[in-house]
Amino acid sequence: MNVFNEARMTGIKLDRYSYADALNVCARTGDLQLGKLIHGLIVISGLGLRVFLINSLIGMYSKCGRMDQARLLFDNSDELDDVSWNSLISGYAGIGLNEETLRIVVRMHQCGLKLNTYALGSVLKACCSCFNGSKECGKMIHGCVVKLGLDLDVVLGTALLDMYAKVGDLGNATKVFKLMPDRNVVMFNAMIAGFFRSETEIYEEFADEALSLFSEMQRRGIKPSEFTFSSILKACNAVEDFKYGKQIHTHVLKNNLQSDEFIGSALIELYSISGSTEDSFKCFHSTPRLDIVSWTSMVAGCVRNGQFEQALTLFYELLASGGKPDEFTISSVLSACAYLAAARSGEQIQGYAVKTGIGLFSKVGNSQISMYAKSGDIDAANLTFKETENRDVVSWSAMISSHAQHGCAKEALCLFEAMKGCGIAPNHITFLGVLTACSHGGLVKEGLGYFESMKKDHGLDPNVKHYACIVDLLGRAGRLADAEGFINNSGFQDDPVMWRALLGACRVHRDPITGERVAARVTELDPQAAASYVLLYNIYLVAGIQLPATKIRDLMKDRGVKKEPGLSWIEIGMSVHSFVVGDRCHPKTQIIYRKLEEMLEKIKRIGYVDEKFVSDSSQQENKDGSVVNYHSEKLAVALGMVSLPKSAPIRVMKNLRVCQDCHTTMKFISMAEKREIILRDPIRFHRFREGSCSCKDYW
Repeated sequence: MNVFNEARMTGIKLDRYSYADALNVCARTGDLQLGKLIHGLIVISGLGLRVFLINSLIGMYSKCGRMDQARLLFDNSDELDDVSWNSLISGYAGIGLNEETLRIVVRMHQCGLKLNTYALGSVLKACCSCFNGSKECGKMIHGCVVKLGLDLDVVLGTALLDMYAKVGDLGNATKVFKLMPDRNVVMFNAMIAGFFRSETEIYEEFADEALSLFSEMQRRGIKPSEFTFSSILKACNAVEDFKYGKQIHTHVLKNNLQSDEFIGSALIELYSISGSTEDSFKCFHSTPRLDIVSWTSMVAGCVRNGQFEQALTLFYELLASGGKPDEFTISSVLSACAYLAAARSGEQIQGYAVKTGIGLFSKVGNSQISMYAKSGDIDAANLTFKETENRDVVSWSAMISSHAQHGCAKEALCLFEAMKGCGIAPNHITFLGVLTACSHGGLVKEGLGYFESMKKDHGLDPNVKHYACIVDLLGRAGRLADAEGFINNSGFQDDPVMWRALLGACRVHRDPITGERVAARVTELDPQAAASYVLLYNIYLVAGIQLPATKIRDLMKDRGVKKEPGLSWIEIGMSVHSFVVGDRCHPKTQIIYRKLEEMLEKIKRIGYVDEKFVSDSSQQENKDGSVVNYHSEKLAVALGMVSLPKSAPIRVMKNLRVCQDCHTTMKFISMAEKREIILRDPIRFHRFREGSCSCKDYW
């Protein structure tokens, strides 16, 4: 531009090439004001707006974002050539006006003119954005590319590959990739990234393909870029190949790419999926530019590894740092609130989501439904569901499962029929909720019918969880022999989940003979699962058979089987209070124990008798029943009694199945104190009111 200005100042007459060069500089720098000035100089220079300068002006206005000026020049010019059309097409595509781009392409084709390489690439990008991912337009452009003999062009090949990947046609994307004779790092990156276009699901076969391509890159000596590494780490996460993922981490360090936020997020996810939260935090803190993807990966990693309080802490740190959560962040942190049953914290976060506009996303609404349901507030879950405008299969499935877990079988089945009436196809999770509802509601005939319809009417193959639901359904109905026969004919007879479901039924129906046989099978398949030993132990104790019960404890000790300690928690205000059996660490310990003793004395006067021989605790019961009296859920309920208004229900969560004595105690307390108690264990919700439970004493 200095030469251009000096020539003007010295009176040298500039030709069209000088003006074109000056316009190209304006286009590269985005200097619209200078470009307009040069446009004016061209007009007064007397050179005339011939096609050569028109093309330069169209290019300048396009790249400076003034497509209105570019189009005005285009429409008012008598001289136009291929370059004019291609420049206009590239300009429209560059600012995302994809439909207008395609309209110009159609007009150009009707005029018998040819698209150049860059315009074809722009059109392919437009095809990805228009027609809701339809690949027909892209295929048409692909045909033009072949006719023009440009099908081996690397730039166009990459654009074609990217287009097919974005519309989900990985078959054609792979064909384009394999036809290219000179594959560079850009093509490899486009192909590898193509396997990870889906935001919801990454198939294992695609991950294997991506890893294979990475190996080919290494064999060819092609140096991977940061985009390659981020995609390959996603592949490792998809197939849970953590060893290879850690090797990729060393390559990242050697190439000094650890500061890349996309790689950082993938590494955070790698270590969190492998269960190494400590390493996830190291990657998180070593990423210099933490974007929302990194924060969300870390929050989701904490949720995945059961560190729910840490997930909440991270979320508040994100807000304090000025970060802006997206719908995925909100969804993850609401999952943490759901597990903690921290409904008040969840409501506060939901309020933030609504205020910032994130609450409009169905993903957030679905997480809110799940949060309320898992917190024991089915009414709030129902209200949120009704207020959700765009209900998808996740919304309906969440509500069906919620009603099933709360023992509202008929309501769950009504929702299922309403869902089908809305034209929404059920998935595997939907049917899991439906079968659970039938099982908890004792609806044997209906449950068997729905199980049959999965494959017959909906083309869904039941998995082991669906089969286990049927075992539970038959077992609850007392049909233990039918349940055992069903297991043997299921194809999942070597899965301990199936036998453990039957063992639970043996406990309820107090059948030590079948229970002993089933327990032998399940401990053979999964010798380290403490739950199986505890179930058989309780079966013997309920039946009054003391010696085998003692032997089971000794067997667990000999095999090194350790039972997970019972943990219960309750939300008071915005704080979550947790307890273990016999816990005396709470600041209100004296008040809690005083209230618990008071309640135990009160319920004994109305008929309660200790059932201390049945335990879910890892500790031995004292002969006087002192340990069973201080199980974690009883301590949590006592805190709720002294901390919450009398009109408020007491919601307690527990990580293990509630024991028989605590279940009986809660029924009596609800009657004596005239309070509603909602207790969630891993199996279901127990809603205690006026001396009875929603589970009808079967859980």
